[in-house]
Amino acid sequence: MLRNVLGVDPGAHGAVAVLTPDGGLIDVFDMPATTETKGRSTTNAPLLAEIFFKSHAGVIFCEFVGSRPTDSKKGAFQFGRARGVIEGVAGALALPVVFLTSPVWKRIASVPPGPDNKDIARTRAIARWPEHAGLFARKADCDRAEAALIGWAGLQRSNTPSHIAADDPEPAFALE
Repeated sequence: MLRNVLGVDPGAHGAVAVLTPDGGLIDVFDMPATTETKGRSTTNAPLLAEIFFKSHAGVIFCEFVGSRPTDSKKGAFQFGRARGVIEGVAGALALPVVFLTSPVWKRIASVPPGPDNKDIARTRAIARWPEHAGLFARKADCDRAEAALIGWAGLQRSNTPSHIAADDPEPAFALE
């Protein structure tokens, strides 16, 4: 039996998509976030762990993100913290994480680069999974669309459709 795949758009306003080993979309979740001091949203590790665990995934494809020179110190820290929560939860569940840079997954998914093209990700996701169009109906669902497309792009780049069999005791996977 093959295991599902997760696509993750990191950040407090990101999303997590659950895909079948052949790229079918099962579900998409908004990144679980809670509000902490001073009204800042942060990724909630226990809630994220529940999504990861219940997905029965064998691998996670996550967008590789980092701070930019224009980010504030607090913003950069929050972004780094979100990535750390994702890696920490994945590590605790023994799920390998494969990072895809934005240009890589966007090229595979036919999404033009740049922040002005986020809505095109919704269009591509609706076209790829029309039976789940409602998951991407709102303009605010662009992060859901990106998470689903990141997972799908990871599958397209991989060497095998399944990555990890359910009975594989020590999963190992890497993209070159």
